[in-house]
Amino acid sequence: MDDLKPLAVFAKVVEAGSMSAAARRLGMSPSAVSQIVRDLELRGGITLLHRSTRKLALTEAGERYYPHCKRLVEAAEAAAESLQLARDAPTGELRVSSPVGFAAHIGPALAPLLAEAPHLSLRLLVDDQMIDLIDARIDLAVRVGQLADSSWIARRLCDFEVILCASADYLARAGTPTALEDLPKHQWLISDREAVSSRSKTTWVDLESPDGERQRVEVDARVVSNNQVALHHLCEHGLGLARVVQAEVLPALERGSLVRILPDFRFGQLPVWAATPKLEEAEAAKVRAAVDYLKRHFAKLPAGATA
Repeated sequence: MDDLKPLAVFAKVVEAGSMSAAARRLGMSPSAVSQIVRDLELRGGITLLHRSTRKLALTEAGERYYPHCKRLVEAAEAAAESLQLARDAPTGELRVSSPVGFAAHIGPALAPLLAEAPHLSLRLLVDDQMIDLIDARIDLAVRVGQLADSSWIARRLCDFEVILCASADYLARAGTPTALEDLPKHQWLISDREAVSSRSKTTWVDLESPDGERQRVEVDARVVSNNQVALHHLCEHGLGLARVVQAEVLPALERGSLVRILPDFRFGQLPVWAATPKLEEAEAAKVRAAVDYLKRHFAKLPAGATA
């Protein structure tokens, strides 16, 4: 097992029928090939080939030995082929991680890829917590917001527009904010990442007025959640105001269960990233293709996303 090359050379000699023919296939000199086979016989203490000026013939020992060497070569060629296939075509299992709020995009984005690549399967891990990509063997993670410094390679997929919303029922009860000074008077729904601290229900609302002036308003939340989808539902059920991703709530806006507030003000953008634990140059075809299809999907969203 110290050196498998002589076994492969022996198999190629038998397959080619001569030392010179095997040497041409292997890119070696005939003398080098002959020496390798001779050393293999000396090491094993038995003759493998009968040599003549015109041809080679396997000895009985060689006949028993050759199938094993042939399988070794075939296994090596199959291994090389599998690497080439992984590099050039989307195959195998694609492991994708996504926050809960963005998992609904994975299916529409990657369905065309899966349709085009019959040998590719998908395993989707949905979790709002920052999981370790290496431990979970993740090929690609969709990340939202500002990324912490890490060794991951991150590519920007798009930017989502953040808007302020409430339900029509809530606005009927509490009134519709028309100015910045109205915002602290209302009930707020925020994510735990928006809170000033882990024990606080206070947050800062940063916004840009129609004339481009940046302003900040301090508000207190009635509801804090670690799940953005849950906040959307709570907002639709009339519990207060919430900053939401426009593209995520388009159906609710269209059916009127949510109403956009202060539409002339900008409440920021949320960057969406594709993060991978490997260098781009070494990525498998399945990862490169998945990133491309995710970009296409986000570029086609009807509103709120920019590439």
